[in-house]
Parts: sequence; C-alpha cells; structure tokens
Amino acid sequence: MRIAITEFISLDGVVQAPGGPKEDTDGGFAHGGWTHPYFDAEVLGGAFDAGMRKAEALLFGRRTWQTMAAAWPERAGDPFADRMNSIKKYVVSGTLTDADLTWNNTTLIPGAEAVARVRELRAAEGGDLAMMGSPTLVRTLIQEGLVDELQLIVMPVLLGGGKSIFPEDGGKRPLELVSTTTAKTGAQVCVYRPATEG
Repeated sequence: MRIAITEFISLDGVVQAPGGPKEDTDGGFAHGGWTHPYFDAEVLGGAFDAGMRKAEALLFGRRTWQTMAAAWPERAGDPFADRMNSIKKYVVSGTLTDADLTWNNTTLIPGAEAVARVRELRAAEGGDLAMMGSPTLVRTLIQEGLVDELQLIVMPVLLGGGKSIFPEDGGKRPLELVSTTTAKTGAQVCVYRPATEG
C-alpha cells in the first residue's frame, strides 16, 4: 500500500486546527478554522475526492480520528460521507481502547507499535493508505521514510506558529513536485513524492 498524506498547510508550515476554532487549541492556538476563506470546492474538494477514490483505507492519529468520528457518522447520505464512514480505518493511540472505537470499521493500532504496524500495512498489497491531519503521526512517518506521497494544500496565509508535520531532526529529504493546481482563492494543491538525489 502507498502511504498518501493530504494536509492543509499555511505558508509558514502550520497544519493545526484547519477546520474550526475548537478543533485543537494546544499551545494557545487561536486561528482554528483558518482554511475556510481559501477553500475552493472544485479544486480543493476535487483533490480530496480523488484521494478518497484511490484510498483503500485511512490512517489517523488519535485526535484527528476523534474529531472525524464525531463529525462524519451524522453526515450519512452524502457520497463522500458514506465513503468516509464505510472505508477501513486505522487509528494510532496509546490511550484509546477497542471499546472507544465507535466509528464504523475502525481498527486500533497501539501507539508503541505504530511504526512497525504501519510498515506492515505499507508492505501489504492494496491501494492507498490515506492520511489527513494527524501531525504527530505524519511527522513520525516522514522521519521514518514511510511516506510515498505528500499532497500539500497550501493556503496563502501566515499563522505565526502552531503544529507542523515536518521533522526537526536536521535530516535532508528531497522531494519531487509531481503536480500543482491553483484554486481561484489562491490556495495551491501541490503533490510531492520522495526524490532520489542524483
């Protein structure tokens, strides 16, 4: 399976709380919902739709999974929501138990086993293992060299600090820009894949 990550990201690399003011206020983050002025249903919505069509399963960190599990089940009847609710889901957590997995078709991956289990999933046959949000888990997977595609939805805004998906370990990781599409709002959908240094 390919690990394909989609992230809303500011020009200064922040991915925290793109959806709403109460989504993630860690560190006093006050800009929750910052993506809304730049959302474009055709270009950005299309990028998510395309990603979901290629996805065989979804992978989440705990906080993102809990946010999604609270929102999507009540949206049944919409084709995208129906796909979100029916698709196989994995959540990495050191605190959730199987009893917490109220969202349909979710499997728990214990936090301590995350890298090993994701390696196993990636080595298995299948379509994309898609990710969104989950900055701590994404940062770990980038650090471990387990990301096959990084789709950054770059918003024309600076947020002045917040959670990032990028490792701060001094490692150099060259990427190849595969495609870029600009929305009328100024947001850009940039698809990157790991590049080999030559």
